Amino acid sequence: MTHATAMTEPPVREPLIRLRNVSKSYSTGGRRFIAVSNVTMDVREGDMVALVGPSGCGKTTVLKILAGLHDADEGEVTIGSGRSAFTPGRDVGMVFQQALLLKWRTILENVMLPAEILDLPRQAAEARARELIRMVGLAGFEDKYPYELSGGMQQRAAIARALVHDPKLILMDEPFGALDALTRERMNLEMLRIWRESGKTILFVTHSIQEAVFLGARCAVLTAGPARMADYFDIDLPADRGLDIKTSDTFGHYVKRIYGLLGFD
Repeated sequence: MTHATAMTEPPVREPLIRLRNVSKSYSTGGRRFIAVSNVTMDVREGDMVALVGPSGCGKTTVLKILAGLHDADEGEVTIGSGRSAFTPGRDVGMVFQQALLLKWRTILENVMLPAEILDLPRQAAEARARELIRMVGLAGFEDKYPYELSGGMQQRAAIARALVHDPKLILMDEPFGALDALTRERMNLEMLRIWRESGKTILFVTHSIQEAVFLGARCAVLTAGPARMADYFDIDLPADRGLDIKTSDTFGHYVKRIYGLLGFD
């Protein structure tokens, strides 16, 4: 007697973000400047997506729209999978190029700041902050002040701060752009680990094509302003990749593809 074994397909992840034909413009000096034009993309729950494009092409504008800081002029912006409500102030964490830690607060106090602003229960928030500080590799530095930490360590604290209120979405605007090359490589490795451990959906802007390929599960390439979507594709590399992946043919293929989309043939 034989028994048939059914193969279970992995669950399909719903998009957390849906942009449909989104456009945004600004008035400067009496003239209208189009920053983003007709951008369409989905970001699946749990993905880390790289947003790449020339300087001034509107990448940060896309982040500001998703953060609820700006409204789109045209198109549809849907955030949330349908299983739960989405509140921009509560469900978004932001990481900027500079850590922007408050110099008069300790690292623990800086990490806890969003929880304080949102009036979350202090005991639970402090426990989560301490766990996140451990996760980003800063255990033992809770009572230090920002000036006592290196740039890379400050940025780790900023990442912990963005996670402390358990947001659904993390937006990162060139988070490692101000770091030296070696520290940036280390932070790339740390970011992959943090992403795997946290399971968060992350959309990050970068001008580094290699960083986009190394960190991204997907990559969105925007044209020179006004930003339009040149291409949006999966990056088929192991989630637990190390720096040695950068010497692989597959990695080189994706790097070359992005260069081509940006006009470097």
